[in-house]
Amino acid sequence: MFWWQQGLCALPAALVVWTSATFIFSYITAVLLRHVDPLLPYISDTGTTAPERCVFGIMLDVSAFLGVFTVYTRYKQVEALSSDSDSRLVRLNALGLFFGVVSSFGMCVVANFQKTAVFPVHLLGAVLTFGVGALYVLVQTLVSFLMQPKVHSKNLFKTRVLLTAWTFCSIICMFVSSLVMFSLLPGVDVAHKLHWTPGETGYTPHLVSTVSEWSLAFSFISFFLTFIRDFQKIELRAEAVVQNVHLYDGPAEGAVCHREGEESPLLGGGT
Repeated sequence: MFWWQQGLCALPAALVVWTSATFIFSYITAVLLRHVDPLLPYISDTGTTAPERCVFGIMLDVSAFLGVFTVYTRYKQVEALSSDSDSRLVRLNALGLFFGVVSSFGMCVVANFQKTAVFPVHLLGAVLTFGVGALYVLVQTLVSFLMQPKVHSKNLFKTRVLLTAWTFCSIICMFVSSLVMFSLLPGVDVAHKLHWTPGETGYTPHLVSTVSEWSLAFSFISFFLTFIRDFQKIELRAEAVVQNVHLYDGPAEGAVCHREGEESPLLGGGT
């Protein structure tokens, strides 16, 4: 059995591969068609002009659904491994689910509201995706702290700490450089500016901002790689129960609908 066939580890792997492919494919297409500059434009700029705009939106919507499935599966796993007496872990787990779903919803907003069309809504989607997503990463790191070394190793916890630090450093750099860029270009519609000339006013902070955004995107995506080993211990089971031998009549007298004590779990988590 290959590693991607163990448990549900293919779910976070698919999320990482598909989302990375979304960014890279739209970037290559936009550069080849000369819609953006080759030197690291904003990720959203690579999905602004047709035809890459349509592909970017569709692929990012798929990433959003994969994100929801992944964070919910992680929530159910932690729920199965935590005891009711550990209130900190229970609360953090629920908070992580909330942040994860909101971050995935933000991807849908980014995918369907392009930067040059409805910039305020697009900006809101970016904040929900990366800002709330960073909070999800932080919460999951705290969850890992409470679960190590009993559930997983300390090395995995340290890896998640490094990825969390990388994520927040990227956010700070992008925020500061964006403020500097906008302050240097008063009256310029920076949101709709797709081409930059080296040496022009605001070019350096713009470059720092775009590099920080790509760094933030891949630090956030890379965090889900740490779920692969956890998800190898999860199995998805479904069970069909025949409640009646007749399709349209009421329950037949004496018909056995479900065996006593039998359960039909959707997720089974374990270590």
